[in-house]
Amino acid sequence: MSGDDLPLRLEVTGSIHTVTQTAWDACTDGRHPFVEHAFLATLEDSGAIGEGTGWYPRYILARLGDEHAPILGIAPLFARTDSYGEYIFDWAWANGAQRAGLAYYPKLTAAVPFTPATGPRMLIHPDAPTDLMRQALGQGAVALAQEMGASGVHWLFCSEQEATALHTMGYSHRKTYQFHWENQGYSNFDAFLGALSRKRRKEIRRERKRAREHGFRIETKTGDQLSVEDWRGLRSFYLATHADRPYQRQYLPAAWWGLAGERLADNAIAVLVYDGSRPIAGSLSFRGSDTLYGRYWGSLGDWDALHFECCYYALIEYAIDHGLSLFEAGAQGEHKLRRGLLPRITHSAHHILHPGLHDAIAGFIQEETLAVRRDIAILSESSPYAT
Repeated sequence: MSGDDLPLRLEVTGSIHTVTQTAWDACTDGRHPFVEHAFLATLEDSGAIGEGTGWYPRYILARLGDEHAPILGIAPLFARTDSYGEYIFDWAWANGAQRAGLAYYPKLTAAVPFTPATGPRMLIHPDAPTDLMRQALGQGAVALAQEMGASGVHWLFCSEQEATALHTMGYSHRKTYQFHWENQGYSNFDAFLGALSRKRRKEIRRERKRAREHGFRIETKTGDQLSVEDWRGLRSFYLATHADRPYQRQYLPAAWWGLAGERLADNAIAVLVYDGSRPIAGSLSFRGSDTLYGRYWGSLGDWDALHFECCYYALIEYAIDHGLSLFEAGAQGEHKLRRGLLPRITHSAHHILHPGLHDAIAGFIQEETLAVRRDIAILSESSPYAT
């Protein structure tokens, strides 16, 4: 489809429910569950985003034609009043702006709330001209920021292709890193262990053994196997874990867990620990077409090695058994390196409207990129894999 002879129309909506699930998901690639209608609608309907949360939807919709033309591009943007739940950290930028007498909030952020997982942030219908849609959404976000008095626009955990395209529009391309596990065609978990150094292989076997010496039953379940009691257990783990860590924000309200069990089960993978029939700990992940995304962990007590089993080893084993190519275990954590996850670049793009602040942040990003490359080089020297 060519857009050369059709007018480009952009509009902004404050609720995903102004777009049908069919129209929204027609612009997704079917590979990334967090940008699909069901996931974002569950956040909205449970109160995880919206009034009082610091996350206010400002979704940009792009059409070629009038208001009755089909939606061909979407940017999942949010007006932000803080930086909690983003995981591409810009607190120092906000502090620098404040010291300079500049308002950093509100800002516009294209992201999946509370979800540091790489995926498309420009949702484009397969029949639409990709370059035109990217330009329209990238420039449209800047225009929206100007209109609402925001300090700038931030595209977080976007694809490298999106970050590169945004860079041509004047955005700064920021590179950070996470620890990811990559499937090298392992036939089973023992084959994965066989690729590691002898020391790391022994450590993992020892940790898996300790996790089972508590006498609990550990099961990996898909969403259709999860009972109402299992979802209640996952909710209680999450709430209890955050209650024990008052310095951390609790992003997902109790209502989210009930709705997730109804709406998101198709992509859910849980590793649950049972004391008899009672779930006492576990992790919740979501599956894309070829990637497993580790998300939430919680426990009603403190048991040695259960976290590693539920959040890493059982999920790596699941990925191997189901032919998934990648496991993203979330943000941060150099301890993941010892468990077979390697540092991999993640991408974001940033456009600050104030020229002086823009230049200062662009300079910081250039220096940070050099530091990130050095960090990855040093970490790679400690690779757990046999050479």
